[in-house]
Amino acid sequence: MTEATAAPLQKTALNATHRALKAKMVDFGGWDMPVEYPGAGGGLIAEHMAVRTGVGLFDVSHMGEIQFRGPGSLAAVQHITMNDASKLKDGQAQYSALLTPEGTFVDDILVHRLSENDYLLVVNAGTKDKDYAWIRRQVGTFPSIHISDYSAYYSQLAVQGPRALETLQKLTKVDLAGIRNYWFAWGTVAGAPNVMIARTGYSGEDGFEVYIPADVPTTEKTWNALLEAGAEFGIRPCGLGARNTLRLEAGMPLYGHEISDEINVWESFVSRWLKMDKGAFIGREALAAVQAAGGPARKVVALEMVERGIGRDGYSVLSLEGEPIGSVTSGSPAPFLKTNIAFALVPAAVAAGGSDVLVDVRGNKVRARQVAMPFYKRVKG
Repeated sequence: MTEATAAPLQKTALNATHRALKAKMVDFGGWDMPVEYPGAGGGLIAEHMAVRTGVGLFDVSHMGEIQFRGPGSLAAVQHITMNDASKLKDGQAQYSALLTPEGTFVDDILVHRLSENDYLLVVNAGTKDKDYAWIRRQVGTFPSIHISDYSAYYSQLAVQGPRALETLQKLTKVDLAGIRNYWFAWGTVAGAPNVMIARTGYSGEDGFEVYIPADVPTTEKTWNALLEAGAEFGIRPCGLGARNTLRLEAGMPLYGHEISDEINVWESFVSRWLKMDKGAFIGREALAAVQAAGGPARKVVALEMVERGIGRDGYSVLSLEGEPIGSVTSGSPAPFLKTNIAFALVPAAVAAGGSDVLVDVRGNKVRARQVAMPFYKRVKG
């Protein structure tokens, strides 16, 4: 017998550009992606700080885009998502999630209403194929709907930070200041027509995600134009490392960590986007049963390390008496806040009590305190 050959890594249209910039590349959900650009004065911390204080540019073209078209689109979207898409107006987006019948997560997503019968769902890269197959199983037989995977047709670039608007505005005639948070508009960017410009992001800062044709020349031209436009603001290309520390500071979940098929919505910290009163949807009955039983047994909480030590993903969480009570779902130094932070899944009683806990950091029991979420919240100017 011979060993199975691993599937080749998928590459975005900017793969050669990242390598020319000497990016450190990693396998991320089957994609060859930059984790950081460690050139002179660069690296994860510099990238993180650029987004917090100026502007950063991310290649997030690995994300998936699934489109629903036809008169049955809204009914289908409502059936498979936890938020209420009926509240959306043309040009508006919302955070939502696909749920299992048990009320746990298939994936978290963004839903964009392009028009009355046209919706674009943006899903996570590592779960795109799974999500698409799951969606087809759930609503593929619904009448008056056409579902398409358009992931290969889009490159997605994220311009994030307090100088993001000034940077991107140089390259488009669209009035970016007129686009509200979680809304989008269409226009030409750096010469590329029919670009969707969404005021969304995964950094906790103001910013935009632009969806452009996925061919290499258009994507490279737009990337380079953004770097040139943001040069006066200290723009940096940013990798997955900074994307993770930024979202952690900003109190945003990561699939497989704070949300997963083993964590239900009530246990997570995204239940404010759950609309139980919108009518039937997958997972609603199970979530109603959790409510009726008095609420979830566990909760994801925010921790700040009081003593020296970093609570990394998967580390055990203990009571002050030393008894195991949970685990860290995500943990890292927070470059802007200059402290060590984490999310952890602990018993609901511990979460409600707000008590300090211990984190087992390679055999050392390091004290941590529960704090309010998010750790960081930008000042809106």
